[in-house]
Amino acid sequence: MTETKSPKTRLLENFPFTHLQWAIGLGIALTLIVFLVPNELASQEPSHIVALSPPTSDPHSRAQETATLDPTQKPAILSASQTQSPSLQAPPTQEKQDQQKSIAATWSSVKIKSGDSLSTLFMAKGFTAQDTHRVMQAKPKSKTLTRLSPGQSLEFHATADKQLIALKHHISDIEFYQYDRVDGNYVQTHHVRKYDAKTRFSEATIDQSLFLAAQKAGLSDLLTMDLANIFGWDIDFALDIRSGDRFEVLYEELFLDGKKVKDGKILAAHFTNHNREYTALRYTDAKGNSDYYTPDGRSMRKEFLRSPVGFARVSSRFNLRRKHPILHKIRAHKGVDYAASRGTPVKSTGDGKVIWAGNKGGYGRVVIVQHGQKYSTLYAHLNKYGRGIRSGKKIKQGQVIGYIGSSGMATGPHLHYEFRVNGVHKNPLTVKLPRVLPIAKTQKSAFELATHPLLQKLALYQNAKTIALLDEH
Repeated sequence: MTETKSPKTRLLENFPFTHLQWAIGLGIALTLIVFLVPNELASQEPSHIVALSPPTSDPHSRAQETATLDPTQKPAILSASQTQSPSLQAPPTQEKQDQQKSIAATWSSVKIKSGDSLSTLFMAKGFTAQDTHRVMQAKPKSKTLTRLSPGQSLEFHATADKQLIALKHHISDIEFYQYDRVDGNYVQTHHVRKYDAKTRFSEATIDQSLFLAAQKAGLSDLLTMDLANIFGWDIDFALDIRSGDRFEVLYEELFLDGKKVKDGKILAAHFTNHNREYTALRYTDAKGNSDYYTPDGRSMRKEFLRSPVGFARVSSRFNLRRKHPILHKIRAHKGVDYAASRGTPVKSTGDGKVIWAGNKGGYGRVVIVQHGQKYSTLYAHLNKYGRGIRSGKKIKQGQVIGYIGSSGMATGPHLHYEFRVNGVHKNPLTVKLPRVLPIAKTQKSAFELATHPLLQKLALYQNAKTIALLDEH
């Protein structure tokens, strides 16, 4: 019985074996391609392509795309952003650049001399006119940079390529203005440091002159002048000083960073002149006004200084029957002559207004000052006038109005000084000078509270000195 074969069996029998091997191999290869190649492509595809693809405008589509993203791709997105090349990173901001330049910047300073201006100093340091203009436009507005004075200084904080970051204008040891660049403009700030003040005590007995005695006591010339000005209302230091006169002074020394900078103010002082006792205490009221008073509250100041020249010699007194040294005839000398070297400063003895500044016959160069309605003073034989002195100029007590000379009818350099009351000449050495008002009754308690410790401290030093002198003997 013949066996019937199925069509598949006949096909396999008739299909060559070699072809069969090729068919099986091709099938295996196709299978590998289908399963392996898509995964390799997916792993090789840059993950940042997903992050850089443009978002669709349809919110529903965006939500659908987000929902269909493979969560495993999120770490790849972060990794790509972290490993971007430097050329793709954002450049540093202007603020960061300024900070970097500020770190590399240095300070340099320059002393201001006579004739210097802000523009010339900026040019000398290599800055432009635009830099000068920008600093001048600093907020808040100020005129300090237009009023540079010799002895002041400027400090520049700038980079190597002359980018000005900050400027300091030093007015004094403790005061300066700073200009800082903010967003291309400059902002001004005002700074005032405080001195460290220490109290010192000095005393001396006068043998020849106040200046020599003060030098032996360790007082500076400035403190000596202050001492003379405080008691200058009652004591003529050119005429009244006698050997044996004494003074005791309580004053401040001012320090910065542990170093003495200068002497401060006299806080309290006592002067013995011709066995007359004078005590002065410094008091500052609620408005910040400072002055010197007696222990009972009377002002040491009067409306006039006793002498217009410090430490000069009286060469000729007030004398209505004096014989004139040049005219050789009796001619009233209605003032006092102070002999001093040419160029010695002459001060106004009171507040007032200049009513004459010019030549006046035998007086030579003259300044006449009107003090209110009642008083006037005259200063003659001047070598030259003080700065800005002219007719109509208002002046303060102690202001320099001229310098001693020998203009007009004069045998040598000296000052001729006259004092008039309602137009009548008075002897400047003996005329009774009016006082200013004492401490107001409403301020008396505050005055006593502030000055009593000074009076106690002055007395303590005086007693200690007396005990030391007694121990020596």
